[in-house]
Amino acid sequence: MDNSSKKRAVLDKIAVGLSGLCLLHCLLLPFAVAVLPFIGQLDNDHLHAEMLIFVIPVSVVALAVGFRRHGRISVILSGATGLAILIIGALIVHDLYGLLADRAMTVAGSFVLAFTHYQNFRLAKKDLLSIPQ
Repeated sequence: MDNSSKKRAVLDKIAVGLSGLCLLHCLLLPFAVAVLPFIGQLDNDHLHAEMLIFVIPVSVVALAVGFRRHGRISVILSGATGLAILIIGALIVHDLYGLLADRAMTVAGSFVLAFTHYQNFRLAKKDLLSIPQ
């Protein structure tokens, strides 16, 4: 691949990335505007508990769909661990130990859950690629 082809490939990748950002902006902005009144009603001191309303169902569905593809129980157990850390942090630790402890649990649970979703995605994608056509 010559130098001009490399530059063109980089520009194509940048253009695709910018188009993707534009698409996300266009799709998410109406959602954000619709959700703003709801967010305004939440207790500013304890948003973590309210976020569980969204995090739990999205995570459960995503992990279940991925599990159907790759069949790895370790992903489900890891996801359940991350969700448990988030739930315990938001609903128990917050009241017993305060906001700082809640935030520490939230960060830990979020890392576990994010890593789990990454693994779930990677394994499900790998499994899809290995299906004979």
